[in-house]
Amino acid sequence: MNRIKQLREEFQFSQNDLAQRLGGAPSSIAMYEKEERKPSMEVLIKLSEIFNCSIDYILGKTDIRNIDELKQVEFANAGGLDTKGLDDDDLLELQRQIDYIKKMKNKK
Repeated sequence: MNRIKQLREEFQFSQNDLAQRLGGAPSSIAMYEKEERKPSMEVLIKLSEIFNCSIDYILGKTDIRNIDELKQVEFANAGGLDTKGLDDDDLLELQRQIDYIKKMKNKK
């Protein structure tokens, strides 16, 4: 699925809602979502601000949404764990598992 559409739906925005926030037309949003048109850098910056995520995430170049998730990945790398051969997505999942274990321990 197109990331712009995914994020728009996640935030429960209509195409019209998102267009208003961007100062554009709903038809432009539809074209971005169908990948018939590529958003300009200015639009990408606005989208990243609206959705609190990186431009790389919007473009589908990474599954790490924002700097906080990147810090978690870096933390996993710095923790002395043998993470050789794992990509960023694997490291993010590893960090989520660690966070879950910590949360379960705190409930006891």
